[in-house]
Amino acid sequence: MNWEQLLSLKRFGDTNKRLRKEQDENRIGFEVDYDRIIFSSEFRSLQDKTQVIPLSNTDFVHTRLTHSLEVSVVGRSLGRSVGHKLLEKHPHLKNIHGYQANDFGAIVAAAALAHDIGNPPFGHSGEKAIGEFFINGKGKNFKAQLTDKGYQDLCDFEGNANGFKILTESRAGRPGGIRLSYATLGAFTKYPKESLPKKPTKHIADKKYGFFQSEKDNFEDVANELGLIKRSEKNISYSRHPLTFLVEAADDICYTIIDFEDGINLGLIQEEFALEYLSKIIRKNIIPEHYYALSTKKDRIGYLRALAIGTLINEAVDIFMANEEAILNGEFDCALLDKSAYDAQIKDVIKISIDNVYQSTEVIDKEIVGYGVINTLLDTYTSAVNNTFNNTASNYDKLILKGLPDTLKTDHEDLYTRLLSVCHYVSLLSDSKAILDYKKIKGLGF
Repeated sequence: MNWEQLLSLKRFGDTNKRLRKEQDENRIGFEVDYDRIIFSSEFRSLQDKTQVIPLSNTDFVHTRLTHSLEVSVVGRSLGRSVGHKLLEKHPHLKNIHGYQANDFGAIVAAAALAHDIGNPPFGHSGEKAIGEFFINGKGKNFKAQLTDKGYQDLCDFEGNANGFKILTESRAGRPGGIRLSYATLGAFTKYPKESLPKKPTKHIADKKYGFFQSEKDNFEDVANELGLIKRSEKNISYSRHPLTFLVEAADDICYTIIDFEDGINLGLIQEEFALEYLSKIIRKNIIPEHYYALSTKKDRIGYLRALAIGTLINEAVDIFMANEEAILNGEFDCALLDKSAYDAQIKDVIKISIDNVYQSTEVIDKEIVGYGVINTLLDTYTSAVNNTFNNTASNYDKLILKGLPDTLKTDHEDLYTRLLSVCHYVSLLSDSKAILDYKKIKGLGF
């Protein structure tokens, strides 16, 4: 792969090539990507979607929105730092093509901003709940009528693939979706493969999948424009865009450190653990008298968090640059932080968060609620949509459909398209809206 192709400013529908040196420096195309994401309704709904603690009534626990903004900030720092080093190493990118270090930061920031845009309500349990409906729920009755890959899309409903759908799916008056640059779409796609075969190798790009069958042509268009390396002749599978590693690192840094911080602020993790475990990461930078001068727990934890994030940003940049050639050749097969000198410390912090936060009674109880809500919504909506298509709709089905948006593909001849459309609609609901719709269906009032 080469950086000239990887930094493509092309958007869906373009007929002429967009050149970096012809861009308006006051608002370059990669910065437009960020603006389009942040003003989208799909991004706005993240303010009421679970990050780790579902439906929390506290004011300091992160939602998908605040998490995405923080990942974007970290991503921008990673991209800019790498950009400066890449331009020193490949001066023609600046001298001939006009690229600036901030361009790398803008691409990573935009992709990171959107990295969770496709996640359903109720956190990762929302993805599992959708899949469970098709594996063990009434949705399994559709298996015989679907292709293997189409059915796998539903059984392993993936927020990353759903995000790619949001960013690229055309609808009336909005061709090409949000119409982001191909560079940003490439950096966004953590798993540039279809749902089958499942985990064919231990390569990080094969961990999950990055697009539904409905968007496979869109993805191949992006991959070909960017010059991503094809990894399979039989199935759709490509190497990652190099900047994807920075998007992933930004997410890894934030959820490792900030979920840990949330756990401490909620009282699920003892404050002493923060000093014990984070100090192993920031031992070269911490100034003890600054730490002990802070009078509140929130300020002390914030100080440790800031130093830890800064340390891991520098570490990720160094790892990226040390492995740039392997990354461009598609040979780098793990996350950047897997190569970190602090890998053991990071794993310790994550384990504490899993034991004390992710597996806490509060989280588990509300995930159970999420499963029930999503199962009910999918059962009701798929029945209404398919009964209507088959001309067997009841009066109840007709009432249900009146409450669903016109964008739902209720009359499409392809069953896969109808089912995915329902799943996509449910995935866009906020936690509160999903519960409200559930109560309405169950006759529990408003």
